[in-house]
Amino acid sequence: VIKCKAAVAWEAGKPLSLEEVEVAAPKAHEVRIKIFATAVCHTDAYTLSGADPEGCFPVILGHEGAGIVESVGEGVTKVKPGDTVIPLYIPQCGECKFCKNPKTNLCQKIRITQGKGLMPDGTSRFTCKGKQIYHFMGTSTFSEYTVVADISVAKIDPAAPLDKVCLLGCGISTGYGAAVNTAKVEPGSTCAVFGLGGVGLAVIMGCKIAGASRIIGIDLNKDKYAKAKEFGATECISPQDFKKPIQEALVEMTDGGVDYSFECIGNVGVMRAALEACHKGWGVSVIVGVAAAGQEIATRPFQLVTGRTWKGTAFGGWKSVDNVPKLVTDYMSKKIKVDEFVTHTLPFDKINDAFELMHTGK
Repeated sequence: VIKCKAAVAWEAGKPLSLEEVEVAAPKAHEVRIKIFATAVCHTDAYTLSGADPEGCFPVILGHEGAGIVESVGEGVTKVKPGDTVIPLYIPQCGECKFCKNPKTNLCQKIRITQGKGLMPDGTSRFTCKGKQIYHFMGTSTFSEYTVVADISVAKIDPAAPLDKVCLLGCGISTGYGAAVNTAKVEPGSTCAVFGLGGVGLAVIMGCKIAGASRIIGIDLNKDKYAKAKEFGATECISPQDFKKPIQEALVEMTDGGVDYSFECIGNVGVMRAALEACHKGWGVSVIVGVAAAGQEIATRPFQLVTGRTWKGTAFGGWKSVDNVPKLVTDYMSKKIKVDEFVTHTLPFDKINDAFELMHTGK
């Protein structure tokens, strides 16, 4: 058993608490990782808020991390102690019908136990003050050591800077993949990206790499426009600057609508606007943001009858074990940006400050 620091969420709606936790040894087909860097994501905040129906407490949150394998359980062949890795919230077992199907990346092998905050054998590897602590998204990166299933880990280039590539564990990969895998943005096309946080910026990067000629960024926070343009947005607008619904404004600006739109917020009203901003006959709108539990999307069926397509994406459609190492390689060879997404680097004990920076849009 390893004793280390972790940020524990004891209950919903309360700040994280830095505690000493015990991290048990990995069992069969499990890997214990020393985490060197983690990022914070709105998904962590969503669960912490208490709005997540799958949220279990007390829990160690975090799903964007990078580290080094400390030890492995029986039967682990893909990684060994000393390997540099990124934990994966969407695993890739290679055996289930989802993994065998090229159309999806949604491996279901450990979905049930992962959703309950437990390892595949139905137990936890974390304890604190004599209490069992739940896992989160199969990763729990807000801990100096974590244990994950061996199918939930990608072995990456050991030369990669861990404080940067941890972002490829969720946000950047999700947005970039939404553009290049899910939408399959084409050269010369017009795109609209709703929400200019980390995921939205990654979508813009993907649209630019795919050759889009016009990329419109949409956000209420105008402080985000300069960064969006750095990533490839050709213009940025705020819905508050128009007297009409944003979808109508976009249809007018683009001679009938955009070829591709992306919703990167998790707001069902914006999801509708993103679809309706698409061009009749061929427009494709991708839902990237995660809406709160129980919310529903709406539009007139005529929007779809007249040739628009509504799609969703999880982790950008990447089959995780296969593709995360390739994304790291693409970053190392400067094909994709990662460093530019990092605004602040804080010590682990300032993790609550990191959430505060995220909530204020900084």
